[in-house]
Amino acid sequence: MRYDVFFAGYGGQGVLLAGNLLSYAAIHEGKNVSFFPAYGVEKRGGAAMCTVVFADGDTGSPVVGNPSVSVLLNQLSFDKYAAKVKQGGVCIVNSSLVDTAGVELPGGEIVLVPMNQIALDLGDVRMVNMVACGAYIEKTGALKSESLEAALKKALPERNHKLIPANVKAMDAGALAARG
Repeated sequence: MRYDVFFAGYGGQGVLLAGNLLSYAAIHEGKNVSFFPAYGVEKRGGAAMCTVVFADGDTGSPVVGNPSVSVLLNQLSFDKYAAKVKQGGVCIVNSSLVDTAGVELPGGEIVLVPMNQIALDLGDVRMVNMVACGAYIEKTGALKSESLEAALKKALPERNHKLIPANVKAMDAGALAARG
């Protein structure tokens, strides 16, 4: 099976960490992975996006014009990329920051998850990316939550390993919200 996911938001939302995390989780499950990050010159506030492709066999190019799944964390990303989701695909949207009123995804599904609000309720808005990852695995079934938890040890610097339980809690909350 082959999976591809496109993440987009602004710098500081943890878009690249989310892509890294999914990549390590896929590797943990024995999959081949292509990870393609792209970001503006700014550290915070500029555009940030990444594509992750993972499969049992060859992944092919990490450049995906019409992703199966897009996870869009801000309004600009939604406005620019939502329509690119392939027919039958899924667009997981941070409804805390994105207004989807009047937008339809013909042949696809828009999943609204209040990612910022969930992260704030958990005590740290910086966990919006973990909420997004939880929503992604819940909606797609592409990876196991145990793999994401194991991947946190590789994706996070060792000094932040004390935050792993809080990140797992954020992923669980994102998964729960995506079930709705």
